[in-house]
Amino acid sequence: MKIGLIDVDGHRWPNLCLMKLSAYHKARGDTVEWHDGRKKYDLVYMSRVFTDSYSKDYTGNIRADQIMKGGTGYGMDNRLPDDVEHICPDYQLYPQFAGTAYGFLTRGCPRGCGFCIVGEKEGRRAVAVADLSEFWRGEKEIKLLDANLLACPDWEKLLLQLSESKAMVDFTQGLDVRLVTPEKVQLLNRVRTKMLHFAWDNPEDDLTGYFERFSELSNVKDYRKLRVYVLVNYGSSHEQDLYRIYTLRSMGYDPYVMIYEKATAPDITRKLQRWVNNKWFFHAVPDFEDFDPHYRKGRQGKEGEA
Repeated sequence: MKIGLIDVDGHRWPNLCLMKLSAYHKARGDTVEWHDGRKKYDLVYMSRVFTDSYSKDYTGNIRADQIMKGGTGYGMDNRLPDDVEHICPDYQLYPQFAGTAYGFLTRGCPRGCGFCIVGEKEGRRAVAVADLSEFWRGEKEIKLLDANLLACPDWEKLLLQLSESKAMVDFTQGLDVRLVTPEKVQLLNRVRTKMLHFAWDNPEDDLTGYFERFSELSNVKDYRKLRVYVLVNYGSSHEQDLYRIYTLRSMGYDPYVMIYEKATAPDITRKLQRWVNNKWFFHAVPDFEDFDPHYRKGRQGKEGEA
């Protein structure tokens, strides 16, 4: 068969589903390539992670006997068959990300946050779904996509696998700081960490003590490796947003603003995101009230000489 692949969201981040489908079809002897609108295919896969709020659907010409669409951008009721889900991804599909492994050790999350699709899509329990060997073949870096690894009963076994890999690990999603224990941090300290991500989404939850406890137990002291997602435009006030941002920075963490439904966000929230997420601005201008989004770094010298 001749297989065409369409990464609807673009190629700025590898599409894990397409990498697995590519590996599956290549193992069957099929020809797999990125879709070319000038060619005819037996089967074209279209994978989309995001909805219209973040990316637009593909509108190009497709010539194929069969078209299959999948991913949360197309709905919650599509799943890869088990023999595809548990195959090692075809990393050659995205040569620009060579040397990095991508995958899930666990699926699901018990939190059930209203803004998050994980509970509906994967279940309200965190369960182990794979060993590291399923998607890691000695790559120097591992990008872990788990929603809540620390909530999984098998956390110890999985963290040991990450530690023993000796690879640099990026916990790309938010580790649940409320589930931190000395035993879990002891194992996290053995992992070669490229980045730890946490989240402080609900301003009504005071997570200060949890973050302080992690700082005391962890051997990761570089704020650039301690990123915390801060959800805004989801029932929080501007003052609550600022409180979380200032508090995290004072504790040695690196906040990162995530806007819920950016199209509806007020101008001050967009300005806040630009200040926090542009790290030059964030550290050069400590107080948000002093931030001028039209200021250009290149003028700094001339203004200082005036």
